[in-house]
Amino acid sequence: MTTVTGPAPTGADHWDPEDRAFWERTGARTARRNLTMSVVCEHLGFSVWSLWSVLVLFLGPGYHVDPAGKFTLTALPTALGALLRLPYAFALTRFGGRTWTVVSVLLLLVPTALAALVLTPGVSYGTLLAVACAAGVGGGGFASSMANINAFYPHRLKGWALGVNAGGGNLGVPGVQLLGLLVLATAGAEHPRLLPLLYPPLVLAAAALARRRMDDLPPAARGSVAAGSLREVARDRYGWAVSALYIGTFGSFIGFGFAFGQVLQTQFHDRFDTPVKAAALTFLGPLLGSLLRPVGGRLADRFGGPRVTLAAFAAMGAGAATVLVASRAGSLPLFLAGFIALFVLSGLGNGSTYKMIPAHYEARARAAVAAGTDPAAAAAAARRRTSALIGLAGTIGAFGGVLVNLAFRESFAAGGNGDTAYLVFLAAYVCCAALTWTVWLRPGARR
Repeated sequence: MTTVTGPAPTGADHWDPEDRAFWERTGARTARRNLTMSVVCEHLGFSVWSLWSVLVLFLGPGYHVDPAGKFTLTALPTALGALLRLPYAFALTRFGGRTWTVVSVLLLLVPTALAALVLTPGVSYGTLLAVACAAGVGGGGFASSMANINAFYPHRLKGWALGVNAGGGNLGVPGVQLLGLLVLATAGAEHPRLLPLLYPPLVLAAAALARRRMDDLPPAARGSVAAGSLREVARDRYGWAVSALYIGTFGSFIGFGFAFGQVLQTQFHDRFDTPVKAAALTFLGPLLGSLLRPVGGRLADRFGGPRVTLAAFAAMGAGAATVLVASRAGSLPLFLAGFIALFVLSGLGNGSTYKMIPAHYEARARAAVAAGTDPAAAAAAARRRTSALIGLAGTIGAFGGVLVNLAFRESFAAGGNGDTAYLVFLAAYVCCAALTWTVWLRPGARR
């Protein structure tokens, strides 16, 4: 049994979500409270992380930034957010879910304040790069948040819980894009600083609520992310395989979310000649993808993560082919339909892929118990490895967003369109589908 600590009463002095009587009596209520606050804080983190996907739409001629430079401005925060995910997962082990959530949310004040300070015409491109990079702190909290929520829920509900947590966080991408549209439509493109100034009050309120409403589970319950556990999962080919799949799902989602507005303005510049026109459509794909991420987790709970993930990648290949055909034909309606399908499918694939992590280590724990291992030791090992792989896969997967933005940058710089990038995405989805089949679903595959 594991003690729950924190300022909010939990109604229980231990934590054992697999005990159905405990779960019904008090565990579910405590888990929901922590999940709710985790979603709120992660939502703000994703909003700040993707802030520059909107701010680049404000950068008119006075900022002297070409389309390739704007893709770099969105790639940098993606990269830093990916790099920070492992340290954030370590911090969860050291400080606990409640404490680290408060700290990680307060760190969001730095990039928002800097953006509000420097965004004036004539600012140097180097300054913009540094400030955009600072927004990466918004992406680091995903790994610690997911590992924290994973510990609160029983195995049978992990797919749904992780999907809700991630989906609610992912909604920060369309959230900041909608706020950007509001600023553009009311104040105009001449006032970009208004957008980052909207966030400090929300950040302070979220930090106060997290401090009051969340709980710190001790390491034995939350799973520890330490060098030893990372070495364990790094030696497991499964860990690298699922990380590669996460590049294809989450990397696509966050990369497209950051780049979509610029793609519309650059490829269909005659139809999106003002930032408002691009911003009016930018949010739709990330919104649908975020809303459907919990559905992917729920489908994985029912049908198994590998089957749902394989179906998602097969459909994403069709979506990428549709976008390529639409790009070559100059068909905006078909282009939008293909891209929105990619957002939706990447959201579904996100949920199902993350479900595969706890499912794998839960199965290994059952096998260890059948072979004579102490059940408590097997369960602790499963939690430790799950938390470590969540951190590792989240870090590697987020770099997919960097690759998406770099692919667009090079494609538009070389040919004036995104056709080369769309071909690369199609090939990547075919490879991910083949990997899913080979590792998990082919006859005789080790499960």
